Amino acid sequence: MKRLPTLFEAISSIVVMGLVVLVGFGILHYPIQPLLIIAAVYASFIAFRVGLSWEDLQDGITKRLATAMPAIYIIFSVGILIGTWMFSGTVPALIYYGLELINPTYFLVTAFIITAVTSVATGTAWGSVGTAGIALIAIASEMNIPTGMVAGVVIAGGVFGDKMSPLSDTTNLAALVTKVNIFKHIQHMMWTTIPASIIGLIVWFIAGLQFSSENIENKRMNILLNNIGEAFNLNFWVWLPVIFIVAGISIGKPTVPMMLLSSLVAMFVGVINNGFEIVDAFNVTMNGFDIGMTSLSSNEVSNSMLDLIKRGGIMSMTEIVVTIFCGYAFAGIVEASGSLKVILTTISSKVSKDSHLILVTIAGSLILVFAAGVASVVIIMIGVLLMDMYNERKLDRVNLSRTLEDCGTMVLPFIPWGTSGIYYRDLLHVSLGDFFWWTVPCYLCVFFAAFYGITGIGIKKIKA
Repeated sequence: MKRLPTLFEAISSIVVMGLVVLVGFGILHYPIQPLLIIAAVYASFIAFRVGLSWEDLQDGITKRLATAMPAIYIIFSVGILIGTWMFSGTVPALIYYGLELINPTYFLVTAFIITAVTSVATGTAWGSVGTAGIALIAIASEMNIPTGMVAGVVIAGGVFGDKMSPLSDTTNLAALVTKVNIFKHIQHMMWTTIPASIIGLIVWFIAGLQFSSENIENKRMNILLNNIGEAFNLNFWVWLPVIFIVAGISIGKPTVPMMLLSSLVAMFVGVINNGFEIVDAFNVTMNGFDIGMTSLSSNEVSNSMLDLIKRGGIMSMTEIVVTIFCGYAFAGIVEASGSLKVILTTISSKVSKDSHLILVTIAGSLILVFAAGVASVVIIMIGVLLMDMYNERKLDRVNLSRTLEDCGTMVLPFIPWGTSGIYYRDLLHVSLGDFFWWTVPCYLCVFFAAFYGITGIGIKKIKA
């Protein structure tokens, strides 16, 4: 006979998963995929205790994976986009002109602004970090600026832009679920996002004072610039892929089709403008770009050049997708067993003040996002569960929609088993410990959300 798990059983699934990942991945540095499967095995044990069958667990996993498919489409599209933008010379051009124009002292501040603007324009943090972010990290490497520091800044910029963009899927979902106007939702998010970002800019400006043109190894940088200039024909045509994707998404076209269209344009640019082979235009979509596609050999270019351009392709994203499947196996079982429902219902039953409701929204969102590893689940489940309580307490639902993003969208990069955490780690080759402290706005938004909830500042009431 099926029953709901006890609170102890429900919480134990989350605790065991946290401990397994913390010890195995964080301390012992084991691969995260088998650790997630171990956590799923324990969650299955709890599910069997409450009366679920193996078929029930399969259905739970399948439903959870179904919610991940749009993200997986984007991941594969980003892999294709990176490979073809290398092929067209778009990313190398960003690096080339960035090295010539960006001042090392203001690099961190500049990096945040560039990725934020790119993300607002395209509505995707993954796309902006996968293109502009990669270019910025390559530039930083030549300026001897730590990779983890720059990764934190570009991740923060990407997430900031994604959150504040009317083209973003999570931004639209938060407004849709809570039944508020999307532009009122974005406007209300400025209460947390703007001060958190200002503090971040101050931190990055101060941190950037230690870097100057003296840090740059001019000889190594000049070699890289010469290599890029020899391998690619840098002119107006290399910017066509950028123009196409920004123009298409700006007029409301779906993200994935526009990424693929931009990739197709990049393939034509690479063949016509750079003189590369047509067969290689197709190869980059699968296996990424390689120096052998140019007129240069690996012996003629610097190690920086080799590290820079060997990127992209669908196959470069397979480890990310495998990890998502393992993580969603755990999330699907926990949700199917009723553990999440028990935890959230217990928390929401303690509400007696407006401040309690905001804090419950924060706590529930954080618990759920760390359990599920994806913002959409948080927005839908917490939004639906608590929306009536906001109405009853005469609190405008923009408070709910804002908090869902502050404690859902903004913390996604910090979850090693979540889609965003996996994506950024594998794409940028950095660990959570490398970039965490530098993603200042991402964690400060949570603190601002709690501060406003406790003090009542920035909390909008429904007018009688």
